[in-house]
Amino acid sequence: MVEKYAFGLIIINGKEYRYDVEVRWTGEVLKWWRKEGHIFDVEDVKRAVAQNPDIIILGTGDWGMAQVTERCKNFIKEKGIELIINKTKDAVEAFNTIVQNPREKKKVIALFHLTC
Repeated sequence: MVEKYAFGLIIINGKEYRYDVEVRWTGEVLKWWRKEGHIFDVEDVKRAVAQNPDIIILGTGDWGMAQVTERCKNFIKEKGIELIINKTKDAVEAFNTIVQNPREKKKVIALFHLTC
């Protein structure tokens, strides 16, 4: 569970991260970076998609500056994965809501851009 998000900082299960992260429903946290700065493209989400989640959440930064390509959106949706795209603060809230719902039992992976 994400306990706190602020520009450039995220706290997950008591541990601080100051870089972009991939967070899985299992609690696993991985370092994550995009090939092209503020663009989310297919290459950037392949590791998450390979986990076969029900939902992928993309946090596009504090101000929502990161853009998601149509190619990336289509790649995720073609795999039958629900896609949620929002500013990171709202993406964190969506992730926590889904993970904490015991009735849902959804496999969710969030990719959070922590700055811009």
